[in-house]
Amino acid sequence: MSAADVVRILKARGETVATAESLTAGLVTAELASVPGASAVVRGGLVVYATDLKHTLAGVDAALLAEHGAVHAEVARQLAEGARERCGATWGLGLTGVAGPDPQDGVGPGTVHIGLSGPSGTLVRTLTLGGGRHEVRKSSTTAALNLLLDHLKIPVE
Repeated sequence: MSAADVVRILKARGETVATAESLTAGLVTAELASVPGASAVVRGGLVVYATDLKHTLAGVDAALLAEHGAVHAEVARQLAEGARERCGATWGLGLTGVAGPDPQDGVGPGTVHIGLSGPSGTLVRTLTLGGGRHEVRKSSTTAALNLLLDHLKIPVE
């Protein structure tokens, strides 16, 4: 995987991407933007580290956040959809999880949910990652880009 591959394929397809990031706090967007020419495909990114911003900026259902907390698969789904819709992108990535070292809302460190929203719908991948805070955030970034790249390799219908 490389962010350059994602940017190259998005350009070739005439598509765009946006993010709503919690635990990665903009790392996915920064990785994409490090590629020359990324401005042609990166629409924007929402850093929604605070739980209330997941609702106000990305449109995550407030009742969902109140009932389950910020680290939940459905939150990742709604983050991805919110990024896509609010930024007017072809693809949306949403990330939430616990980087550590302490649990959050009863969820252990290393638990990560990644949402991907695109033309054919939205899906969520849940990961359990090892390592410290830095490793969890970096691995989450890589996993999100890989998830998008896997779906970009599927031919357009």
